[in-house]
Amino acid sequence: MTDLSRLRLGTAPDSWGVWFPDDPNQVPWDRFLDEAAEAGYSWIELGPYGYLPTDPERLRDELGRRGLRLSGGAVFAGLHRGADALARAVEDCRQEARLLTALGARHLVLLPEIYSELDGSLNQPVDLSPDQWRDLTTGMSTLARTLHDESDVELVFHPHADSHVGTQPQVERFLADTDPDHVQLCLDTGHISYYDGDNIAIIRTFPERIGYVHLKQVDPAVVQRVREQQLGFAPAVRLGVMVEPPNGVPEMQPLLDVLGGLDVDLFAIVEQDLYPCDKDVPLPIATRTAQYLGSCGLRPVSRRA
Repeated sequence: MTDLSRLRLGTAPDSWGVWFPDDPNQVPWDRFLDEAAEAGYSWIELGPYGYLPTDPERLRDELGRRGLRLSGGAVFAGLHRGADALARAVEDCRQEARLLTALGARHLVLLPEIYSELDGSLNQPVDLSPDQWRDLTTGMSTLARTLHDESDVELVFHPHADSHVGTQPQVERFLADTDPDHVQLCLDTGHISYYDGDNIAIIRTFPERIGYVHLKQVDPAVVQRVREQQLGFAPAVRLGVMVEPPNGVPEMQPLLDVLGGLDVDLFAIVEQDLYPCDKDVPLPIATRTAQYLGSCGLRPVSRRA
C-alpha cells in the first residue's frame, strides 16, 4: 500500500447536509462540531460563511475544546460575469481569508456559480461565450494572485456539477487557461465522476495543480437516472446521487494511492452532499466513512471512531 501519511483526513459541514449559513432544515453548527469530533475527525472545513461562528476567538475556543482544527473554507463566485463579479469575489474572499488565517488555515475553495436552482430549473445558459470564459479564467488568476499576495491564502478552484467547469474536458481547459503558479485545483472526486471523468488521469496529467481534495463517491445508477430524466444537481442529491464509500465510484484505494504518490501535503476532506436530510442521518454515515478511510490508510482518525 502506498504511504498516505501526507494526506490529512477531514470532513465538512456538507456531509451534515449544510448548504446555507442559516437554514432550519440543517444540523445546528454546534451539533455538527460535536458530531464531527465524535465521528473521529480532527480537521474540518468552515462551510458557508456564517454557519460556524465568525468571531475568531469564539471559533478557536469551540474548535479547541473538541480537538478540531480548521483546514479551509469556501466561497461561491460567478467570475464569468465580469469585472463587478470579480470585485465582489475579492471582497468575499478577503472576508473569508481573514477568518481562515486567524485560525491558521491556508486553503480557500472557490466554487463556481451553478446554473440550476434547488428545483433543478436553469437560471442561466449552460454554455459560456468566449468572452465569459475569458472573464472566468482571467478573473480566477487575478483573484488567486491577489489573495496570495495579501494573505498567503491559497485559492483552489472546485469543479462542480451544473457549473461551467464540471466535465473533465472543461477542467483541463480551465487549468490550461489559468495561471499555473497561483491557480490550483480542489479535486472533487464525486463531481468529476458525476460526469464520468477520470480522477486519476487528471491527477497524473496535472500533478502540480492538485492543491486540495474533496473525497466523495457517486452512485452510477442514480447518475444514469439523472441523465435520463434531465434532472438538476439539487434533485440528484435528494435522490442520493452522492453515497458513502465504498458504495460508489471512483474506487477509493487506487485514487488514494495515486494521491499519496504525489508526495505532497494534501487535505483530503470528506464531502458527501446530503441537503436536505434528517438531523440524525449524518453521524452514522460520517463515522462509517471515517472508519473506512482509516482502513485505507488515511489519518488522523481518533479512537472515538
